[in-house]
Amino acid sequence: MAAARPQDAAWEKKMERLRRRSLPERVLRIYDDAALRETHNEAKRAADRARLLAESDADNGVFAKRAAEAAQRYEAAVEALREASVFLTFRALPRPVLEELLHTHPPTDQQAADGAAFNPDTFPAALIAASSTDGMSEAEARELLDTWSAPDANALWETAWEVQQEARADRATDLAGLGKG
Repeated sequence: MAAARPQDAAWEKKMERLRRRSLPERVLRIYDDAALRETHNEAKRAADRARLLAESDADNGVFAKRAAEAAQRYEAAVEALREASVFLTFRALPRPVLEELLHTHPPTDQQAADGAAFNPDTFPAALIAASSTDGMSEAEARELLDTWSAPDANALWETAWEVQQEARADRATDLAGLGKG
């Protein structure tokens, strides 16, 4: 029996880390109160402006106080919007699962002639349901796609689709400062 080589132990450690990787997730926030969203956005802009002004003159206590107050208003607006929102979370599917889902929703001949890789009438709801970490069924996904406005339905579909495309690996061409570990 051959003796274990030091690089074997290093590889096993690396492989174990690769096996423990989690799949990417994306969250879609849904809110119905546009005024609350605008209050949030304005509070963020005001807090950013006040912070920049305070940073420009660090010795000015008035600017620092205004920045702190604006930051508090922004945090309150964040919390109010969070409380008024519904969050849906989607997780990337393992590659074989996604491929099987694509295979079970092939494009019609006309859709394929138009360049579709899947059936756009059936696949979106199936993908949304399959990637939902909240337990959304395919029927529920179809209901939302069919009853929501086009931008909101598109956001639902795009969140579920985009997480499937999210890469967390790249070819390290410049290893300076990165190490090879």
